Amino acid sequence: MPESAGRVFARLSTDEPIANTEVVMGRAVVLGGSIAGLLAARVLSAHAESVVLIERDELPASAQRRRGTPHDGQLHTLMHGGRMQLERFFPGFGEQARAEGAIVSTAMNICAYADGVRKVSDGRMGLISSSRPFLESLIRRRTLDLPNVKVITCRAKGLVVEGNAVTGVRCATDSDEWVEEADFVVDATGRASKVGDWLADNGWQRPAMRRMAIDINYTTGLFTREPGDPELAAAIAYRTATSAPPRVATAAITAIERDRWLITIANYGRQEPIRGVEEFRSLCAGQPPVYREATSGEPVGDLLTYRQAESRRRDFHLLRRFPARLISVGDAVASFNPVYGQGMSSAALHASALSDYLRSGPDLDEPAFRFFQLQRVVVDAAWQISTSADLARPDVHGPYPRGYRFSSWLVGQIVDASIVDQRTAVRFNSVTYMRTHPSTLIKPSTLVRAFRVNRGRPA
Repeated sequence: MPESAGRVFARLSTDEPIANTEVVMGRAVVLGGSIAGLLAARVLSAHAESVVLIERDELPASAQRRRGTPHDGQLHTLMHGGRMQLERFFPGFGEQARAEGAIVSTAMNICAYADGVRKVSDGRMGLISSSRPFLESLIRRRTLDLPNVKVITCRAKGLVVEGNAVTGVRCATDSDEWVEEADFVVDATGRASKVGDWLADNGWQRPAMRRMAIDINYTTGLFTREPGDPELAAAIAYRTATSAPPRVATAAITAIERDRWLITIANYGRQEPIRGVEEFRSLCAGQPPVYREATSGEPVGDLLTYRQAESRRRDFHLLRRFPARLISVGDAVASFNPVYGQGMSSAALHASALSDYLRSGPDLDEPAFRFFQLQRVVVDAAWQISTSADLARPDVHGPYPRGYRFSSWLVGQIVDASIVDQRTAVRFNSVTYMRTHPSTLIKPSTLVRAFRVNRGRPA
C-alpha cells in the first residue's frame, strides 16, 4: 500500500538525528553554492568519498550579499520545519547562530496580525531571526568545514551523459574549459536552471513547468535598534485579499544581527515604487505600533526593491525518461510567492528527502524517481499553501484545482478560527511553518472545532 503524503512528510520533517549513513559513491558534484546547494553538499558528504561544489561567484568568507542571490537583501524566514532540519544536519546550529548575533525567538515574542487583529499565539513555533547573508554564511562555513567538501569557482556549461547516466559536468572559466567527472550530480542553480535545456540537448525529456502569476513587489529597509534581544523579535501584518489597501498587502518585520530591524512591505500589481525612507515610514505608520517603533531608528543603507512575476514548479516526478545520477533541488524545482517564507525551509526539506533516498540503498544506475516522489511531497505541500492563498485574490485567475471552491471554504474556516483559538492556531501554524503536511488540517475534529469557534465569534 503506498505511503500517504502526510506520513512521508512527517518522516522528512522529523527532528530525529540522522543515522545509518553509508558511502555509496565516489565523487558527487553540486551545481550552485546557495542554501539549497550547500545543504545538498552536507547530505552528500555522508554518502560520497568527496563532494565538489561548483559556484560561479567567489563565495565570501563572511556574511555579505552576493551577485548570485539578488534577493538576499530582502526579508527571509527560516520556518520551524526548516530550522529543525538544520539542527539535524548541523547539531547546535541554533545556539551557534545565537552566539554569533542572530535572534533565536520563541512563539512568545513573535506576533501576527490579520486585518489589524492580533492573532493568538500558538505557544510552540519559534524562528531564527537574521539576515539571509548571515544565515547562508553560517551554513556555508559549517558545510565547507567538512573534510571531504571543496568549492570550485567556475561556470557550469552543460552535462556529460553517457548511456543512460550523467557522468560529469562541463565547466569553464574565462581561460579554461574542462569536464568535472561525477558519480552523482545535484542541480541547485535556482529559478534560472538550465538543466532542462541540457537534458533536451542530450535527447532527454525536460520537466514540464507549471506557473501561477503573482506579480508581487516588495521593498525592504534596514533601521538601527536598541542593543540586545528585543521583547518582540518578529511580526507580520497582512490583509486578506478583499481588504488589501492600495499600497500594503503584507508588512513583515524581524530583528536581525548587529542590532538592526529588517522590514519588508509587499503588495501586488503594478504599484508605484516607494519613494524614499519617509514614504516607507509613513506606510509603516499605518501598521501595528511595532512598525512605527522600528522605523524610528536610523536607516541603514538604501531601500531595496524586488519583483517576482510568478510562482513556478518543474514537475520532475512526472518524467518517465530521465538519466540516472542526476537530481534537482531548491528553486531549480519550485519557487513560490516569497511573502509566505517557504524557500529556505523547502530547501532544507529537499535535503532531508535526499538523505532519506540515499539511506534507502538506491541503485544509482537507475533514475532517481524515488527521490523525486519524496521531493514531490514537499513541493506539493508548499505549493498548496502558497497557491491556495494567491487564488483567493481577485486579480489571480487560476488555474484552479479540482474542488477548489469547497476546499478553499474549509481552509478559510480554519484560518478564521486560528485568529482567536489557540488549539486551531497550533494546527494551522504547524502546517504554515512547514512542520506538518496540509492534509493534517482537513480532519473532522479540526473542522468541527473551527465551525464552533467561528459560529461563536461576533459578526
